[in-house]
Amino acid sequence: MSSITELMPFVVLIPLIAGPVCALLPGRGLPWVLATLTMTTAFILAAMVLAAVFDGGTLSYAFGDWAPPVGIEYRVDAANAFVALLITGVSAILLPWGKPLVDAEVPERQGSFYALVLIALAGLLGITLTGDVFNVFVFLEISSLATYGLIAHGRDRRALIAAFRYLIMGTVGATFLLIGIAVLYILTGTLNMVDIAERLLVTEGARALQVGLGFVVVGLAIKLALFPLHHWLPNAYTYAPSLISALIAATATKVALYVMLRFIFDVFGAAYSFAALPLAAGLMALAIGSMFAGSWLAIMQRNLKRMLAYSSIAQVGYMVLGVSLTTLAGLSAAFLHLFNHGLMKAALFASAGLIAYRCGGLAMSDLRGIGRQMPWTLTAFALAGVSLVGLPPTAGFISKWYLLSAAVEADQLWLVGLILITSLMALIYIARVVEIAWMQPRPEDAPTVHEAHWTLLLPVWVLVAANFWFGIDTRLTVGGATRAAQALAGGVWS
Repeated sequence: MSSITELMPFVVLIPLIAGPVCALLPGRGLPWVLATLTMTTAFILAAMVLAAVFDGGTLSYAFGDWAPPVGIEYRVDAANAFVALLITGVSAILLPWGKPLVDAEVPERQGSFYALVLIALAGLLGITLTGDVFNVFVFLEISSLATYGLIAHGRDRRALIAAFRYLIMGTVGATFLLIGIAVLYILTGTLNMVDIAERLLVTEGARALQVGLGFVVVGLAIKLALFPLHHWLPNAYTYAPSLISALIAATATKVALYVMLRFIFDVFGAAYSFAALPLAAGLMALAIGSMFAGSWLAIMQRNLKRMLAYSSIAQVGYMVLGVSLTTLAGLSAAFLHLFNHGLMKAALFASAGLIAYRCGGLAMSDLRGIGRQMPWTLTAFALAGVSLVGLPPTAGFISKWYLLSAAVEADQLWLVGLILITSLMALIYIARVVEIAWMQPRPEDAPTVHEAHWTLLLPVWVLVAANFWFGIDTRLTVGGATRAAQALAGGVWS
C-alpha cells in the first residue's frame, strides 16, 4: 500500500476529528485558526491524492485491514478526487476570508460554529470518497444536520424558517435515497459499490431495480435543488451567514450531483440506468426547466444573495444538461462546469458578503452608487459575473464552450440556442447589479461606505483570478473533467 493511499482517509478524518475539538476551544481566534489549518491540510492531501490518481489510477483503502466488500472502503478515482479538490480548495480560501464577517454575524459561540463548519465539510468529503452506499447516506446526514445548524446561525429571523424548510426537504431527499439503498441491499446483500455493481443482475428483479433507481435519482435531485425540487435553496442561501452561503453554494449541490452520477454510472450502470427509465429525456427536461426558471427568477429578485441563489438553480441545469446528452463529451462538460461553477459562485457570494459587511443590507436599493465607494469589491463581483455569464477569457466561457460543443456533437443543435438565451438572461441580472452600483448616484441620505480591508479583498481576488486563470490554462480543469468522465463512463460511452 502506497503512502498516499494510507494518507487518503485523513482528508475526511482530519476535519471530522478537529470539529469536536473546535467546539471545546474558547474565544474567537483559536477555533478559527484550527478550522483554517485543518482545511488547508485537507487541501494539500486532496491535491496529493488527485496527483496520485492521475499517475496511477484508482486508489483503494480498506479500514482496519478488512478487505471489501466485508469492510469499509475508501475508493478514489479521477471523478471523486476532482470533487474533493474543489471542496477543500474553496474551503481553504474562504475560511481565512470569513473571520471578520463571522465575528460580526455570529459574535458568540464561535467554537460550536466552526465545529459545525468542519463537520459539514467532513460529511461532504466522506460522501465523495467512500466506496460504500450506506456510508454515503451516513455522511450525507452528518453534513446535512451540520448545515441546518449553520443556516440557523443567520442574523435574520427568517434563517430559522429557512433552516427548517431545508430540514424538511433534506429529510425527504435522504429518505428517498435510503429507500433506494435498501432496495439495492435486498437485491444484492452487500453495500460496497463495486460489489453491488457486480452482483446486480438486470434480468432479475428488474422492477425492484427500477424502483430503487427512481428513489435514488429523486432523492438526490432534491439535494441537488434540481427544478422543480429547488424550493429549499433560495432561502437557505439568502439567510445563512455570509461564510456559509459562499461555502455551500460552492460545494453542496456539486457533491449531490457527483453522488447521483456515481449511482447512475458505477452502481446501477449507465447501460441499465438510461434504458430502465426515461432518464436522459427526464433529466434534459428538468435541466432546461432549471436553466430558464432559475434565470428568470434571478432577474426578478430585489436582493443580491437571493438573485445569486436562483442563479445557482440555473447553473445546476447546465450541469444536468451535459449529463442528459448521454455522451462522454457531455459528461465531461458537466464535470467541468461543476468545478468552474464552484469557483465563480464562491467569488460572487464572497463579494456579496463584503457588500453586506459594509452596507448592512443586500437589497438592490442599498447598492446604489456603492461602486465608487467600494470599487475593488464591485469590480471583483463584476469580473466573477463575467465568468458566470460565460464570456472569454474565463472559466465560465470554457464550461459553456465545452457544453455547446457537446450539444453539437450529439446533434442537439436546438440546445445551443437555449444555452445562449439563458446566458443572455444571466448577463441581464449581472449587468443590472453593475448598473445600479456604478451608474446610479448614491442617495444623499445614504451612509458613506468604505472599501473592505485588503485582507478581506485578497481571498476574493484569488477566487476571481482563478476564474480567469482556468479560462486560459485549462490543463487541470479540462484534463480533470475528462478523466473524471472517463472514470465513470469510459467503458460505456466513447
